[in-house]
Order: sequence, then C-alpha cells, then structure tokens
Amino acid sequence: MKPTQTHIITQKFQERFKKKPSLFVAPGRINLIGEHIDYNEGFVMPAAIDKHFVFAVAPSGNEKCNIYAHDYEEGVSFSIHDLHPGEAWINYLMGVLDGFRRKDLLKGGVDCVFGGNIPSGAGMASSAALCCGFGFALNEIFSMGLDRKALAQIAQYSEHEFADVNCGIMDQYASLFGEKNSALLLDCRNLTYKVLPFHCSSHSLLLVDTKVKHALGSTAYNDRRDACEQGMKMIRKKHPLVNSLRDVTRTMLYETQDQLGEDIFIKCLFIVAEISRAQKAGELLKRNDWKGFGELMYEAHWGLSQAYEVSCEELDYLVMLAEEDKGMVPGSRMMGGGFGGCTINLIDKDKEDIFKEIVSQKYFATFKKEPDFYSIKLSQGVHKLMNKP
Repeated sequence: MKPTQTHIITQKFQERFKKKPSLFVAPGRINLIGEHIDYNEGFVMPAAIDKHFVFAVAPSGNEKCNIYAHDYEEGVSFSIHDLHPGEAWINYLMGVLDGFRRKDLLKGGVDCVFGGNIPSGAGMASSAALCCGFGFALNEIFSMGLDRKALAQIAQYSEHEFADVNCGIMDQYASLFGEKNSALLLDCRNLTYKVLPFHCSSHSLLLVDTKVKHALGSTAYNDRRDACEQGMKMIRKKHPLVNSLRDVTRTMLYETQDQLGEDIFIKCLFIVAEISRAQKAGELLKRNDWKGFGELMYEAHWGLSQAYEVSCEELDYLVMLAEEDKGMVPGSRMMGGGFGGCTINLIDKDKEDIFKEIVSQKYFATFKKEPDFYSIKLSQGVHKLMNKP
C-alpha cells in the first residue's frame, strides 16, 4: 500500500526531530468568479480544494526554528529574533512568525516539516495555504487564541511585507474558512460570507494548467492595484463618499472618464462589472443555473483578458477551445492573478475525457507544451488532524 502524504511528512518529522508532531492540513483554493476584486472591497466566490499542504509541527523548546520543506529537500534554521525578508519559500513562514511577533504572541521556535501537492504558479494560492497552515499550527501549539480572521490577516501581512505581493485577503480567507462541497460568497469589505452549497451531479470542475508560470511579486499585479487606487483618488474628488471601487457606479466612471484617462477608466470599468457578476453568480448558483453561471465565467475571462490585461496567449487559447462547445463546457475562464496558471472549467462530467483529449492535442500542436489537468473537489479549510497517518 502506497504511503499517504500525511504518513510521509510525519515520518520525515520523526526521523529529523525524534518526537511526535501535531499535524495540520492547509488547502489551496479556486475562485469561481470575482478575480482581482478582493483588493477593491467587492464580492468574490472562492472555495478550498483537495490540493493542500500537510504540516508536522512541534515546539522546539528554544528560540530556534528548524523547518524542512520536504518537496524541495531543503532545511533552514534561524532564530525568532532574526526575522527578515529573504528568498523562496522560507520568506512566507518568516513573515507569519513576524506577524505573531508584532502582536507580542511569539513564545518560542518550532520544529516543522511540511509538504504538499498544490502546484506552484498554477493559480491555486499555494503561498496563502503555506502561510495559513503555518499560522494555524503556531496558533494551536502555543495556544495563542487567535480566531481565523486574525490568522488570515497575519498570512496577508506575510505576503505584503515579506513577499512583496500587495494581495487582497480572498486567498487566505478561502484557505481558512472553506467548507466541504461549498463555495463562499465573500464580502471583501467587511469579511462576512455566505456558504453556497455546490452540489452538481451533472458537471464537475476541471483546471487546465497552461504550464506558464507567473511571479506576481515582480509582474503587473501590483500595477493593476495601483491603477485602481489612482482611479479611486480621481473619482473621490467628485464623489467624496466613495471608499473603494465597490461603491462606484458606471455613471460615476463615465462622469470622470476624461480625468481618468483611457487605461485607468477601462480597468476600473472592468472591476465594477466583475463585482456585479460575482453577486449575480451567487444567485445563479443557488438556483443551480449552470448555463447562466457558465456564461458569466466566459464574460469574466474576456474582461480579464481584454480590459484588465492580465491574461496571456495560452490562457486565451484554452478558453477559446472550451467556448467552441458550450454544451460540453458551459463555463471557462482564467483563474488567479493572471499571466499564466490555470483555466477553471465547468464541464459536463460525461465529456471530461473527450475535452482533455481535444485540449491535449490542440494545445501541444500550438504551443509545444503538454498541459496538466486537475479534477477539483471542494474541501474543508485549514484544520488539525488526529496524529494517525
């Protein structure tokens, strides 16, 4: 019998540290609709998924952190008094530790082994899962008493200050608050959410990975956020009561179009439209209107591609392939920050294999790359496991 990931991580921990760990699971996420909306205080529809990290963690008994990344076969040791932005995966974990330190809650170091099956750079929020899982583990083993919202904010702090990604809070919230077989309609202004059951016997969710990797910290992600903030400053001169693009109407945008300039106007208009789409999608999901839901996915993609300009040739090609047969694929769009990663596809369960074959052949013929496919199920958010592999 093949050992489970949990068993492997537990065994590696015991080999390195000669003691028994606490075990935690932290899922990645998908986002059904509402991309680049969290930092504009709108509505998004994420869900935790069955791709995750497993953490084996125990107090080290001193100020040292000894952390081993199983997937990279790399180990790092450092003091909790020497936390600073650095390189690669350890950046995120140091940032989480620093978030606790700033709250005067950091009580000591940890021994930790972690590993997972979330593809890096595929738009499934691997960095958020890394931060949320590690933060949840620290909170548990040191009995710090923080709630999940506070842990999401610490994970976001790590991305901002240690990874230089000025992200919203959707990814962290989805990883921590996700529920099995459900999506969340998250209000990114007040961080309240509705649980939307996702029970669909006729369709499944399939991710297609372009194999194009993005690096959000050094790409146009932060530029898009700056464009939204610049737009808000100009709109606020005429409408001082608006606090974010969440409050902005199309009428307000057209009134200030000349002041905004074409590029900022088009990007702000996309955000206003996408916030509306996410709310409408929530109503369609409640009615199990998969055709209507899928149409909104296509609309969202072409807005992200042509107006917000965060797609790429490979993503657009995959969506065009899906769009050729909407009976087979009612909805498809790019997912995540953009510039690569995956498309998310709402697909007829009986035709999934046919779709994979079509995509594999045509994508390779066009780009000389083999796409990866991930069938996704919606799962529970970050949680502690019983100490049994």
